[in-house]
Amino acid sequence: MGKATGFMEFDRKTNPAIEPLERIKNFNEFHPPLDREARQTQGARCMNCGVPFCTAGLNIGGAGFSGCPLHNVIPEWNDILYIGNWEHALARLRKTSNFPEFTGRVCPALCEAGCTCGLNGDPVTVRKNELALIENGYAQGWIKPMIPSTRTGMRVAVVGSGPSGLAVADQLNHRGHLVTVYERDDRIGGLLMYGIPNMKLEKHIIDRRVKLMEEEGVTFVTNVNVGVDIPAQKLIDEYDAVVLCCGAKNPRNLSGPGRDDCKGIYFAVDFLTANTKSLLNSNLTDGKYISAKDKNVVIVGGGDTGNDCIGTSIRHGCKSVTAIEMMPKSPDVRGESNPWPQWPRVAKVDYGHEEAIAVFGHDPRLYQTTVKEYIPDENGNLKAVKIVYLEPQVDPNTGRTNMVEIPGSEEELPCELLLIAAGFLGPQSYVPEAFGLETDARSNVKTAPDHYKTNVEKVFVAGDMHRGQSLVVWGVAEGRACAAEVDEYLMGYTSL
Repeated sequence: MGKATGFMEFDRKTNPAIEPLERIKNFNEFHPPLDREARQTQGARCMNCGVPFCTAGLNIGGAGFSGCPLHNVIPEWNDILYIGNWEHALARLRKTSNFPEFTGRVCPALCEAGCTCGLNGDPVTVRKNELALIENGYAQGWIKPMIPSTRTGMRVAVVGSGPSGLAVADQLNHRGHLVTVYERDDRIGGLLMYGIPNMKLEKHIIDRRVKLMEEEGVTFVTNVNVGVDIPAQKLIDEYDAVVLCCGAKNPRNLSGPGRDDCKGIYFAVDFLTANTKSLLNSNLTDGKYISAKDKNVVIVGGGDTGNDCIGTSIRHGCKSVTAIEMMPKSPDVRGESNPWPQWPRVAKVDYGHEEAIAVFGHDPRLYQTTVKEYIPDENGNLKAVKIVYLEPQVDPNTGRTNMVEIPGSEEELPCELLLIAAGFLGPQSYVPEAFGLETDARSNVKTAPDHYKTNVEKVFVAGDMHRGQSLVVWGVAEGRACAAEVDEYLMGYTSL
């Protein structure tokens, strides 16, 4: 250990945040880094545990994953960071992590949930230590193109350029294969580019990594929709392997009277995508986005995407914002049934909630509610929604707890813009159909357990298209594992 008593001597200190009323004036990232000495001190808090759950990536007790799915050797690089050898610490991080500049910004820090310091206090700032290492590496010029010295002659097509697609491409290219990435959008990045708003991940960060990968030999092709613009069979015929990383982009819909008759109802992914495209193309001057300005906004869904919609709507200048969540509010502290090192099922106040509180004076969330009816004005534009409150009831036949309406609890909310952030049901069907792939009961592409090869020869799958809607870090982990299986398929063995 760098400092054996560091976890007792030093308090957790994370990157500061620009005040909400100031940061909502733009779409920039708003967490300036700690200085070098302060960050090294945070590395000293790592206990270098005998059994480091931070590296585990395990679903403990069915409560969700805790620990890093990439199995980053966190205690090692925390100790090396503390003693000031930033370059060596970065080298240890890069052995297991392809894109620390992404996960260091947008990962919910599953590693910190498993940190032993969190058992009786505050966990180590693992995620921000990781981000500091990679950003310092770029600043110092340590991140340079690593061009393979030998090429295998094998050609691989990767369809989709989100976290899993980029990870597959990065791994297989460094192995020496010739990789071409196809992306249907106008920019590379997938979920990273258009699913995550700029204030969490500025897009020049993605462009910087893509430029590096291009210098290393990866070919990127944009504005090509495989299965529409290019037949699936053409890729199968022309490449030695095809890896599908198209994400889970089939949004869950909401029904109810008026749903199909009102203008002003959008899926959250369309709202966020249009905003980012317009921001990048024209700084929102082209008007090609869904504006929340001067509107009463209602967001259905309480996850990260719903929170991003809150933050984006406030930056537009919305009149009000309300976030509707079907489930009860999580407890403020861990319950006895949710012990460490399980993922903590506790309530959190995210950046969008902080901003809503600062602007409107109250938390925007309504729990145990759902939309029952959509109410249009005389021109067919949404003017209000009728919500109803819910209560949990146990089904005596199945033992499952369902949320059911409370009679007479209906309430009307003014609403000119409703955003559906209720999650995703799986991949859009046209790509699996174009390749003739088998799918499972959740419409994800089917493979053998813990494998990535599909029922079609040469064709593999990774990421959300394979496991369902998930996190960026899981996309990277799936991409790395899939790349190893593809490499073994091509070469008869793998060194990945």
